[in-house]
Order: sequence, then C-alpha cells, then structure tokens
Amino acid sequence: MECPNQTAPTEFVLSGFPYPKQMKVPLFLFFLIMFILTLSGNSLIVWVVASDLQLHKPMYWFLCHLSILDMGFSSVVVPKVIAGFFPGGKVISFGGCVSQLFFFHFLGCAESLLYTLMAYDRFLAICKPLHYTNIMNWRTCFILSLGTVIGGCLNSTGQTTLTFRLPYGQINLVDYIFCDIPAVLKLACADTTLNEMVAFIDIGLVAMTCFLLILTSYVYIVLAILRISTSEGRRRAFSTCTAHLTVVGIYYLPVVYHYLRPASQGSMDGVVSMFYTTITPFLNPVIYTLRNKEMKVALRKLWAKNPE
Repeated sequence: MECPNQTAPTEFVLSGFPYPKQMKVPLFLFFLIMFILTLSGNSLIVWVVASDLQLHKPMYWFLCHLSILDMGFSSVVVPKVIAGFFPGGKVISFGGCVSQLFFFHFLGCAESLLYTLMAYDRFLAICKPLHYTNIMNWRTCFILSLGTVIGGCLNSTGQTTLTFRLPYGQINLVDYIFCDIPAVLKLACADTTLNEMVAFIDIGLVAMTCFLLILTSYVYIVLAILRISTSEGRRRAFSTCTAHLTVVGIYYLPVVYHYLRPASQGSMDGVVSMFYTTITPFLNPVIYTLRNKEMKVALRKLWAKNPE
C-alpha cells in the first residue's frame, strides 16, 4: 500500500464482523455469557486439581496449564469484541493493537506446544508405563511447561517485531475483529510479501510440526491399546485419550482453515477465528470434566465439601 502521509496512527479501528442490527443484543449476550462461562469453567478446573491430592499428577498439571492459557487466550480477544457493541468500543490504541497481536500469538503458540506435551504424556503413560514416573516427574513437567511459555514468547516476539517494524500511514481501519498479522499488514506502507511469507511458514511450521507429533504419538498409543488383552483395559486406556483428541481437533481445524490457505481474510475468517478464541476455551473444561472419571469424582467431592 502506498501512503502519501506516513504519519503513524495513534489508534486503530476494528471493523468487527457483519451482523444484522436485530442480532446486536443477542450477539452481545452470547459473547458475554461465553466469556463468563469460559473464565468460570477453567477456573474451576484449576481449583479442583489444586484441591484434590488424587489429581496431583502430570496429566492434570498440564490440564491446569491449558486452562490458564485458555483464560488468557479468550481474554485477549473477547472483551474487545464485547466492547465493540458499544459506541467507540471498536477503537483500539496503537499500543493496544501491538499488545493484542503479541499475546494472541504468544498464547496460541504456547497452547499448540502444550497440546503436543499432553500427547507425549499420554504416550509415556500407555506405551511406557514402567518408566512413566521416572521420565515424567515434577521437575520435567515444570521444565516442559516453562518451555511452552518461552517458545510462545520467542515466536510471538519475532512475529510482532516483523509486523510493526513496517511504516504505517493514516489509514487505520483494521478489517477484522482483532489485531492479527494479515489484517494489520494490509495497512502497511511498504511491501509485505516477506512478512506474509515468514508468517505463513512460521505459523504453518509450528502448527504442522505439533500436529504431526501428536498424530505420531497417538499412532503408537492406538497400537499399544490394541495389544491390551482385556476389553475393560482397552476402554480405560481409550477414555484417557479421547478428551485430548477431541480438543486437539476442535483447536486445529479452525487454525488450519484460517492461516494455512492461500486466501485473503474476510468476514468468514472472523467467524472462524471466534470459534477458537471463544468456543474452544469454553469447551475444553466441559470436555475434560464430562469425559474424565477422576475429574467427575473430584468435582463431587468438592461439591460435598462446599454445598453452598
């Protein structure tokens, strides 16, 4: 984009996504309720795991980590979407746009890495049960969890720096629901080909590498489960994996559609992105509590202690 006046904007305006006027109140209530339920559900997961000694295991440590990331992931985008239903709510400062883009990709990358660790944890538990406690000890869990945070931070720092090192003019309408790389690059007063290529390769490399590692882990897991002699043993082994596989599918399908295809962003992309920033963080605690026997027992115990 050629910009005759390259004075950097002090703020951006998020266009949001198109919707009929009569849907304004229902959509506002939908996003508000989803956001509250997301924070409540994920906070409950953390509380339950912290309160029950039976859940002080690596699997649930990673689940707590996922809940914290989900709360952050949703908080980066959804409050601004809710504010957009009010006059002036679509305006975001230049610094706010930088922060939103950074934290969105930081949390997204960290979550992709965490899903991979959770698959590795299930691989060790099912395929190498005799060595599991020695390999997946608390020190290892902490280092691996810290690695997801550091990896996400480094990845996002690079993406954010590349995006905002470009000059920007007075045109400040971001044709999207939040500050994301492709939408912001459209406003740059310079050639963005290199940025777009780096973003595509970087996001694609992280997403596809994590997905292939998860897939590889589950191939070995399925083969190990099929060798279990009893049907009850196979059922219990599968039950510990189905919740993780479900949330991985819910998370990755929209990401692949959104970032790994040669098409410009539009209103449909906004709808898809709301799925993994609004729906997925809400569904994760629901899936893990409804499909996990230990979590359901811990919830009942916690309810019995705090009936009010």
